[in-house]
Amino acid sequence: MTDPRALLLSRIRDVPDYPKPGVLFKDITPLLADPVAFTALTDTLAELCRRSGATKVAGLEARGFILAAPVAVRAGLGFIPVRKAGKLPGATLSQAYDLEYGTAEIEVHAEDLTADDRVMVIDDVLATGGTAEASLQLIRRAGASVAGVAVLMELGFLPGRARLQPVLDGAPLEALITV
Repeated sequence: MTDPRALLLSRIRDVPDYPKPGVLFKDITPLLADPVAFTALTDTLAELCRRSGATKVAGLEARGFILAAPVAVRAGLGFIPVRKAGKLPGATLSQAYDLEYGTAEIEVHAEDLTADDRVMVIDDVLATGGTAEASLQLIRRAGASVAGVAVLMELGFLPGRARLQPVLDGAPLEALITV
């Protein structure tokens, strides 16, 4: 497979002043609408899962679901939705984390993970790393291990990578594009 990064980057639209003035939003919907680009992204992430020995793929709410579910299917792995608190029925395991102004909480169904599982966490963007860090803690608390973290895009001017390095415990962090 040829390197898909140029194709992927060409399908990400810059939207100035969204969601508020001064922010340059990276819109992935043109990439999702292009079957060639979306397939290239899915194939690339599925290959990262295979190389890491992942047994499950976790998608972070909400755009991470869009990317991770087809990756799980392509790689022949199970999909684990990591949801905002209160969105999953039944018994859940939760993890709180700090936001710039306040806190948030994510959840999984712990029974969907076992000690034999190696979980690849997938999301669209790595920014400050708070949600990804909480997901790694949650996966480990559920008894599974972390195979890695893979994102379509890393915002290199924010501290996400630095925040994740101590909690990765040697697992890879792969960003297909860094902006």
